[in-house]
Parts: sequence; C-alpha cells; structure tokens
Amino acid sequence: MTTPDNWQKSSYSGPGDGDSCVELASTPAVLHLRESDAPETVLTTTPAPVGHLLRAIRTGTVIAPHT
Repeated sequence: MTTPDNWQKSSYSGPGDGDSCVELASTPAVLHLRESDAPETVLTTTPAPVGHLLRAIRTGTVIAPHT
C-alpha cells in the first residue's frame, strides 16, 4: 500500500514539541494518520469513522469500554 507524501502536522504541535505530534495525509476517500516520531506505522481509515469519533469527543458521548 502506498500513502500520500503530503503529510500535515497537527496545529497543536508547537516548536517545543519536537517530533511528538500527529500527522495526517488524505485522499478523497481515505485518511492516513501517523505519529511523527514513528512514521513507519500508519493508521488508514475512511472519513466516516473519524467523523463519528470527533463528534463523540466534542459532545462528550464517548463510551469507555467496560473492564
């Protein structure tokens, strides 16, 4: 699998953060996420699950798994 070469760093990454940040690359149908300090590991997903996760975080409806 090939991934895009247009990785963007998180806007929350400041100059003092070094390589500890999340990077995103996308195509119209796929999102690729990685940590900048471990770029060889890439999480690939579609926009819908990420949208659901972000909405749940924003609204406080994330349900923690039972232990």
